[in-house]
Amino acid sequence: MKIKMLVGLSGHEYSIGPGDERDFPQSEAIRLIDAGYALPVAEEKTERAVSEPAQERRGKRGKNVVSDDNHDAGDE
Repeated sequence: MKIKMLVGLSGHEYSIGPGDERDFPQSEAIRLIDAGYALPVAEEKTERAVSEPAQERRGKRGKNVVSDDNHDAGDE
């Protein structure tokens, strides 16, 4: 189970600082999380294609920023 450390931890097999992520056996990871030393890391999200494209929206939004015949930008 992958966890993110909140505190530093070192042993004969590793030395981990706060913010480091590492895989631990499930029981050890749960023990560290329960003790408040670590947080579980969510699995990476996979981007997936959308079955239907989003509908295009058209309409007036905000100020008109195109200059007029007098070359004045914006609405007054």
